[in-house]
Amino acid sequence: MARNQPKTIVVTGATRGLGLALVEKFIELGHTVLGCGRSREFVESLRHKYQGAHDFGLVDVARESQVEPWAARLLSSRGAPDILINNAAIINKNTPLWQVPAEEFDLLVDINIKGVANVIRHFVPAMVARKAGIIVNFSSGWGRSVAKEVAPYCASKWAIEGMTQALALELPRGMAAVPLDPGVVDTDMLRSCFGGTAARYPTPKAWVEKAAPFILAINSRDNGKSMSVPG
Repeated sequence: MARNQPKTIVVTGATRGLGLALVEKFIELGHTVLGCGRSREFVESLRHKYQGAHDFGLVDVARESQVEPWAARLLSSRGAPDILINNAAIINKNTPLWQVPAEEFDLLVDINIKGVANVIRHFVPAMVARKAGIIVNFSSGWGRSVAKEVAPYCASKWAIEGMTQALALELPRGMAAVPLDPGVVDTDMLRSCFGGTAARYPTPKAWVEKAAPFILAINSRDNGKSMSVPG
């Protein structure tokens, strides 16, 4: 599919932060967005704001029992997406690894790693059958380096890097899977780590002006590359 033709784009974590910014920009550019989130209030807001071809589901990606019917419904009505963006993620509260409660660690792994695998499991077979499509799994600078007090998050994003590069080897020609570092953006997640200094960085609305065109330009020649949104 040519870069300037309308695409069908699946975005997880579509209700806040980078996901919401991508949803709004892709729709502005004329693409069809199929998104999901865990907040009923925010999902309903998107449904009200963007009607017609777009679709927003109340889905917790950590729960395969929710991902499976959501994907089946969309694939049945819309076909395989052109771009699948696994953006949904959380971060642990700043603390040394040995002080992170098991429940907090488990939830982070369930969303950040297993959630990505759940979405891939139920969307990618249709993309593979078509031998077309781009899978973008959001990584982080902390998926290629580390920092203190965010060890669980670092672990999850290092996992995304490895899992995505292995997936890339399994795809047919014509497809691509890439781990994408979005860069440092002033989101609620960043503020949980950086506090007020997060304001030094671009807002999601500023970030998306570069990020959306960059993602739309990813193609099969990029398969397996660790990529980063230009600063």
